[in-house]
Amino acid sequence: MEGLPCLPGNSFRDPTQTNFHVSHTLDVKNGHRVTKWPQVGLGGTRINYNQISEDELELLRNYRPELLYGKAVVETPDKFVPATLAFDKKVLRYFGYFKQTIHESPNEYYRVRPVKILYYLEDDSLEILEEVQENSGIPQGKLIRRHRFPKNDQGETYNFRDINLGQNLAVYGKVFRICDCDAFTREWLESEGIHVNQSELIPRDPYLTKRQQAAELKTYKTRSDFDKLKQYVEMDRKVLRFYAIWDDRSQMFGEKREFIIQYFLVNDTMEVREVHKANDGRDPFPVLITRHKIPKDRYDVKGTFPHVFLELTDTEVTDYFKPSDFMIGKTVNIYGRNFHIYDCDVFTKTFYAKNFGVNTFEPINIQETRNEFAKMEIPPYNGFGSIEDSMQNCLRLQPERPKKDYVKLMENDHRVLRYEAVLDSPREDDKLRKFIISYRLGDDTISVYEPPQRNSGIIGGRFLERTRVSKPGSSLEHPQFYGPSDFYIGATIEIFRQRFIIRSADLFVLKYAEEHPEQFTPTVIESLRQHLSNETGRPDARLTTNIHIQRKPGDFIRLYAEVRNKLKHMRITNHEEIRQMFLRYDKDRNGFIARENIVDIFRQINLPLENDLIDAMIAECTTNSEGKINLYDFLRFFDS
Repeated sequence: MEGLPCLPGNSFRDPTQTNFHVSHTLDVKNGHRVTKWPQVGLGGTRINYNQISEDELELLRNYRPELLYGKAVVETPDKFVPATLAFDKKVLRYFGYFKQTIHESPNEYYRVRPVKILYYLEDDSLEILEEVQENSGIPQGKLIRRHRFPKNDQGETYNFRDINLGQNLAVYGKVFRICDCDAFTREWLESEGIHVNQSELIPRDPYLTKRQQAAELKTYKTRSDFDKLKQYVEMDRKVLRFYAIWDDRSQMFGEKREFIIQYFLVNDTMEVREVHKANDGRDPFPVLITRHKIPKDRYDVKGTFPHVFLELTDTEVTDYFKPSDFMIGKTVNIYGRNFHIYDCDVFTKTFYAKNFGVNTFEPINIQETRNEFAKMEIPPYNGFGSIEDSMQNCLRLQPERPKKDYVKLMENDHRVLRYEAVLDSPREDDKLRKFIISYRLGDDTISVYEPPQRNSGIIGGRFLERTRVSKPGSSLEHPQFYGPSDFYIGATIEIFRQRFIIRSADLFVLKYAEEHPEQFTPTVIESLRQHLSNETGRPDARLTTNIHIQRKPGDFIRLYAEVRNKLKHMRITNHEEIRQMFLRYDKDRNGFIARENIVDIFRQINLPLENDLIDAMIAECTTNSEGKINLYDFLRFFDS
């Protein structure tokens, strides 16, 4: 097998070999990492090559047997000095330059930038430095840090033999021209047998040469007819103030705004300030244009001027605004805005009269006649909801709840004026119908209730929900609602095209009218007093009510159904609590309480019933001759 070439198909594996272990060659001895030669090959096979180290081979070469040739003489090698010690602080210095192409400026095409190339002999590393120039605006100093510069793509680096005068050094895409070197570099290269070429001069930068020549040819002359110091002394704190407007309404979202143009005579600078008014909706930025010299036409400069890098100076712009450019009635264009001057202050008028001979300073009226806005027309009432709620839909985008008189509501809460009325109708069936009109003093609302009558063919109950009712003939914009003084005996009340004639009233109405005579006319009070005294037979009779409803058998079933209809959404299961409240007012424990205490019980259990239903319920439960209410009859309304 050993004579065959090492080609595919000529190598054979030993089929009997089953061990493929690799010998251990790395070890640690006395804390140091050491290597040792393997004793056996892969899988424990014999090694056929020399296993002697280099040190052992050196000893064998110098070994001389003492018996034949005498004592062996070992040659001592020369003392080895590393390069870091031999060439420490020895640096080859070359002087050169490179050209940088300029694409942004029309005044120069390239720049010549001198550099220093340092070659460190101790590790063959190089470094390129550029001398820093003040106010150059160019990143200078260390251009390429110290390291071995690559020479080509094969991994070779530059050596001192590759660098000579008059040659180009290409490093990372930049070409450096080597022109000269110092005396030590020249001497050391010649000692190494390298011929040093003739030195060259570094060319001067054409842009710097041009600027230096222009500076030498430039002359300076002081104006004899103008003295800035005199202007500063005489014109200090003297300002010309003009009042102007900027009409930008021709543009989208533009408007007419007022400004103040101030011209400072001390240095011919200008400032434009905005006039703010109360509730103008603008941020409090008073200055529109800050104080500086404003040119008449800032674009009147050469097209080659680099606006991106440089600012305009007196060299490029020479025509600035002067006091002669401002006058009442003139329009001044400042940075694209047309300011129309309409007035000035007293000092400005005096200055123009003294220096320019102008005596006419008639201010221009800039106030415009305002167009009258169309008045909002309230649409007619459509009948849905109350008039106040419908009015809120016309006044606001998000309607709010109409404001109420809460003081009046708290003072007159639970005060109700009740009247008995009949329909004013030509039909005989309607003449037999009776109604109870309740007027609530807390919010001036009116509700109408029709007591059920047996075999009348008309379903009784609530005839009108509580609402404010306007008088017939009143306008929708200013409606006139019914008040307490409109209800008296024999009065005709029209409620939504239904005419009611008042026949009787509650005794509380007369009592309230006598306590508040300012709300009723004397005729109303006299009619109530005469009618109630005729019914009772006694002028000072104290009755709970004067509205007596003749009930027939079976009316309790209708009343019970009316109460259950009101309680269908409430689940009153606390019968024991109602019983305890009933017994609280039953001092004698006889099962009867006064009818005045029933209203308090309804309030405590939050029973949402109308006063008419409460009165009818109380009248149904009154079985005692003394006008008291029986507990068992009262609890029948709350049975499940």
